[in-house]
Amino acid sequence: MAEAPALPSGYRHEAFDSLPSTNSEAFARARDGAATGLWITAAVQTAGRGRRGRPWQTEPGNLAASLLLIDPAAPEAVATISFVAGVALHQAVIDLAGPTLSGRLRLKWPNDLLVDRLKVAGISVEGDKQASGQLAVVVGFGVNCRSHPASGTLHPATDFAARGVAVGAGELFRRLADRVAEELSRWDRGGNFAATRRAWLGRSLGIGEPIRVNLSTRSIDGRFDTLDDDGRLVLTRDDGARETISAGDVFFGG
Repeated sequence: MAEAPALPSGYRHEAFDSLPSTNSEAFARARDGAATGLWITAAVQTAGRGRRGRPWQTEPGNLAASLLLIDPAAPEAVATISFVAGVALHQAVIDLAGPTLSGRLRLKWPNDLLVDRLKVAGISVEGDKQASGQLAVVVGFGVNCRSHPASGTLHPATDFAARGVAVGAGELFRRLADRVAEELSRWDRGGNFAATRRAWLGRSLGIGEPIRVNLSTRSIDGRFDTLDDDGRLVLTRDDGARETISAGDVFFGG
């Protein structure tokens, strides 16, 4: 375990050379009674998981980071943490790469970060009820800083180095930790999701574009209109009907 950099007040960091999964390690710490605000990072992650349990491996030079939060909000508001995380990650990258990247760096519903419309990072939010009755929530970040999978991904992937953007995993983590603390404070345990929603929409890709959303049992084609007040995607179908979608895989171009 390596020495960790200073973090905002109330947060701690444990850094590892290698772990199967930073999310799993964070949950293990929760079961051992760890307090909220614990970051776990690994230089190599061999059995990580993204959204819906999809595999996510981390090669050297990329970032795998998970934040443990204990009872961060009312249960109905917990899912909106993914938008908090997205805004924080977007801003952390801009802090390092500069504002000229803003037009190329966009957030994709519900929890991906894209550069030049290619996936460069994913965010997962998982929850687990503890024996104490408290809810442990782990927010996981996987960022392709120096390499990316060549195949086998649901969406085309890239990494920052391949797009000519200099973002190191260590410096990105330090900025991310600061930005997450700021955005969680603004979100205010879900009570100010309106501000987070505005910030996310201002960084999003695809508003007004034709999209296809793959659900577990069907696909829906339409236009991406907005997010509702709970973070659900609002889509207008070709027949003019509107649908709100809580979870699904979005593909641009219909």
